[in-house]
Amino acid sequence: MLVLSRKKNESIVINNDITIVVVEIRGDKVRLGVEAPKEVPVHRREVYDAIKRNENGQSEPGASANIDSE
Repeated sequence: MLVLSRKKNESIVINNDITIVVVEIRGDKVRLGVEAPKEVPVHRREVYDAIKRNENGQSEPGASANIDSE
């Protein structure tokens, strides 16, 4: 894991097209802004984990699938 120190309004760039900006620091909370192309999904970790759980639950044997029968 790469660990960086940043101050308010400083940023990091990932893969030339994703920018993470420190928007605000208040006590023990840091607000980050993420600038990424629309096709790049960006989620908080807990949301990402819920999406993955949902995807895994649908792919398990016995799980119902949406199949169009037209």
